[in-house]
Amino acid sequence: FSMVLNHQVDLEVVSEAADGLEAIEQAKQHKPDIVLMDIRMPKLDGLKATKQLLDDADWPVKVLILTTFSSDEYVYEALRAGASGFVLKDIPPEDLVSAVRTISKGGALLAPVVTKRLIGEFTKQLKVNTEFAARLEALTARERQVLAAIARGLSNSDIADELIIGTTTVKTHVSSLLSKLGLRDRVQAVVFAYESGLIQAGDQSYSDS
Repeated sequence: FSMVLNHQVDLEVVSEAADGLEAIEQAKQHKPDIVLMDIRMPKLDGLKATKQLLDDADWPVKVLILTTFSSDEYVYEALRAGASGFVLKDIPPEDLVSAVRTISKGGALLAPVVTKRLIGEFTKQLKVNTEFAARLEALTARERQVLAAIARGLSNSDIADELIIGTTTVKTHVSSLLSKLGLRDRVQAVVFAYESGLIQAGDQSYSDS
């Protein structure tokens, strides 16, 4: 993976780590834009390392989870831990490079409809996070609509069509709600929408409550 990424003129591997604890130490030392994190590692697994790193980071780092496990539950747990994306170890080299570039530009690796299905499946039994629900009060009614639409897997253009507003306006709302809620990206917005109770698995519309 290092060889593949280092061969790109716009990418540079600044460090490698053998376990989760070392990954956190190396990340804090080098402050990379993106961390490619394995799930199964000694001392501290990738999910816990991801959460600890993102909780403690004082720079805008993003995490791309790498694993041999394609279980939906791992995808969901990775997103809950704060990851911006998820790829399998048998990913073609060119796709890995594309994934890193996508994450670096603020995108989400998973297609919105896939994210919606995964989050919906694993939030069916979750209780509403009251702290998350309270944070919804900071959003305007329109921002709630946009957040719910993101959770339903809609793109900016889809949201613009549904709400009959411009795509630039949608982008403004997305940036605003992410800032107000302290979220890193759209993937985290999907997780938040479900765990706050704004939207529930199977919902086709948002909740005003």
